[in-house]
Amino acid sequence: MQKFKERNVEFVLHLGDIVAPATVPFFEGLKVKFLKGNCDGDIEMIKKKINEIDGEWLGLSAELKINKKSIGLCHGNDRRKLDSMINCRKFDYVLHGHTHKRRDDLIGNTRVINPGGHYNSPSQPEHTIAFLDVEKEQVEFVEII
Repeated sequence: MQKFKERNVEFVLHLGDIVAPATVPFFEGLKVKFLKGNCDGDIEMIKKKINEIDGEWLGLSAELKINKKSIGLCHGNDRRKLDSMINCRKFDYVLHGHTHKRRDDLIGNTRVINPGGHYNSPSQPEHTIAFLDVEKEQVEFVEII
């Protein structure tokens, strides 16, 4: 996760599909908040590993306030939950995962972002993460593999 360290990010949001406890230590040394994805296996062991790196487990969804911007987080596999977060007009940003395809859409006044996916798979031609600067209202997708 050198890309995060190079940019001196405040924190990382992992939007789910951690998959296995062995993934968590790759984020050691970063301030990380993790959501549960539909492909996550041993949740109790994943939570244990998150505690070991001083990360934070957010569960299925979360709401954050960053520099006066409201952010809704969910994995995205529950389409009704995702649509509800996008359309409720409560959030400046809604961040989600699930599809592993990058997304940057403005729906009403809500910017909807999916960073893509960071694992190697034949079905996934792109391997991206996203850097979001809420002060500048900029998102940058970065290829990592």
